Amino acid sequence: MRLVVARCSVDYAGRLSAHLPLATRLLLLKSDGSVLVHSDSLSYKPLNWMSPPCALTTEEVDEERSAAGVTEIWRVTHAKTADLLVISIHEILHDSQHDLGVDPGLQKDGVEADLQRLLADQIELLGDGHTLVRREYMTAIGPVDILARDAAGASVAVEIKRRGDIDGVEQLTRYLELMNRDPLLAPVAGVFAAQEIKPQARVLAEDRGIRCLLLDYDAMRGLDDHLARLF
Repeated sequence: MRLVVARCSVDYAGRLSAHLPLATRLLLLKSDGSVLVHSDSLSYKPLNWMSPPCALTTEEVDEERSAAGVTEIWRVTHAKTADLLVISIHEILHDSQHDLGVDPGLQKDGVEADLQRLLADQIELLGDGHTLVRREYMTAIGPVDILARDAAGASVAVEIKRRGDIDGVEQLTRYLELMNRDPLLAPVAGVFAAQEIKPQARVLAEDRGIRCLLLDYDAMRGLDDHLARLF
């Protein structure tokens, strides 16, 4: 990756036209060919950019532009759309290149599979006397995240989400309707478990006799520090 801090103006021509007047900006030139123009604001979002496939060329500065203070002109052309990004550089304040190597990609923590595994290992969070039957209990319309039994031996189907919304309640409802037709399982109670449950989803679940359970991911991993709490 090449990092350039420069005083520059930027013009974009394509489906839309845009102009950035002269200012100091950060230019990112990535190994995939993309070029991004950043300011010291707007968080991660660039002011303008060109996505690959594209090619960058440097053209000579004519007398008129040179008299206006332009020292370099970069032309970034998209290979498929012919969109054009023109960066007119007046002064380069920093220019460096860094080999970042192969990125392993984002590894998400706290995804539904992690919550399912932890809840299966801590099935008592469903209530005293609950026991695990199996994870990913297959039905004709898909797998239920967890099938358990309560203290009385009745079946309990658990649907797990990171953020519980109405769609998740509807999904569990379909599982329950199907599972309650099986005399070996019926009656089957439902538990909608999530790190966060939206109010509308909670109302719908409770209206259908489905119990809601909030999951504390840090506590389930043993990372909850009770000393840091106010209450």
